[in-house]
Amino acid sequence: VEKAFSYSPQVLIEKSLKGWKEVEYEVVRDRYDNCITVCNMENFDPLGIHTGESIVVAPSQTLTNSEYYKLRELSIRIIRHIGIVGECNVQYAFDPISEDYRVIEVNARLSRSSALASKATGYPLAFVAAKLGLGYGLTELKNSVTKTTSAFFEPALDYIVCKIPRWDLGKFQGVSRQLGSSMKSVGEIMSIGRSFEEVIQKGLRMIGMGKHGFVGNHSAPIENLKEALSQPTDSRAFYLEQALQEGLTVDEIHDLTKIDKWFLYKLERIVKQYQALEKLSSFEQLDNETLLEAKKMGFSDFQIARAIYNPSSDEIDQRIKELRAFRKERGIVPIVKQIDTLSAEYPAQTNYLYLTYHGTETDVDYLGDKRSVVVLGSGAYRIGSSVEFDWCGVNALNTIREKGYRSVMINYNPETVSTDYDMCDRLYFDELTFERVQDILDAEN
Repeated sequence: VEKAFSYSPQVLIEKSLKGWKEVEYEVVRDRYDNCITVCNMENFDPLGIHTGESIVVAPSQTLTNSEYYKLRELSIRIIRHIGIVGECNVQYAFDPISEDYRVIEVNARLSRSSALASKATGYPLAFVAAKLGLGYGLTELKNSVTKTTSAFFEPALDYIVCKIPRWDLGKFQGVSRQLGSSMKSVGEIMSIGRSFEEVIQKGLRMIGMGKHGFVGNHSAPIENLKEALSQPTDSRAFYLEQALQEGLTVDEIHDLTKIDKWFLYKLERIVKQYQALEKLSSFEQLDNETLLEAKKMGFSDFQIARAIYNPSSDEIDQRIKELRAFRKERGIVPIVKQIDTLSAEYPAQTNYLYLTYHGTETDVDYLGDKRSVVVLGSGAYRIGSSVEFDWCGVNALNTIREKGYRSVMINYNPETVSTDYDMCDRLYFDELTFERVQDILDAEN
């Protein structure tokens, strides 16, 4: 309140909605009153934490079918009532117990959430919104990803996307690390996979904070854990891991954090899998089923090697090489999947790709002609590394194309130009770790 009075002589006091779910919908409407919802997103964190500070998953994972369609219908009614032609972002506070809701924000423009929704679905929101503003109808516009269906086709996702903010609070002295209604993050990452466990682990590696995933980090334990859970900071994900390792139940953590139990049960599965791996003493004891299950849950070779051997920093690289050879010998390698906006309902060949262990068939036909040149992106924005490095990446892609080679980009920042699928011949929206880059180089031959 003191901070609010420093900006304004008045403060409006309303009913607290803290602890409710925060849900977003991206809606487009043309001048003929045709509407579709392009994407819906759900915050991992409850209301009370700024959307830009929250972990976000798309599509929503904890809404029931009736809850999803209730909020979808409301979003369409809102965009029609306001009369927006183009794109609109609607944010809700939703109480899962009573199904009561509040509309907390309506952005009748392209926003940070729109950029995330566009990258998450492959649906070119900015392009479509501009065309609708010029008077085109949704049925007149082609889906630029599939080239066959129209833009009047709601994207279907056969994967999960997770956005995690990136903070740089360590560069400031005396700054509060507590998260609230103001935004402190300076960048964000987006991970793609086929299970929540997979995307949260990939995402926590991507943020560039020296973490290896949700588990296997050897972080210094926090003393007053329950207080740390009830007052979220930029390290809250790792406090959740410590709480689960120390035996706190999902119900206890839910009471302290108000994070939906569905997410907490998924995180508990990761911890239990790690504890099971710790009981092994060598890779030879690792059967194919256990290894594949761990990889499906987003475990890196580093995490598995650390769980089994707990090697020193001098030994870890050798153990990772051993595990990689061990995996490949058993045929446990990731497959490449494409984002086609349609969940393969119609045939489509796209260049927007990610890697996963969920599946048996790769979606891409590789020529093996050694004409691919791979550019590594700069990852999440941070203080000292921003759009200027992305400009270098995009120029490298353009030069590669001009020289007649196949341009390949690996990056995971949804805010950048380099992760637009039409900037290169192949876009891998994935990690910039040695393991994943090597997987991609193996695929590209």
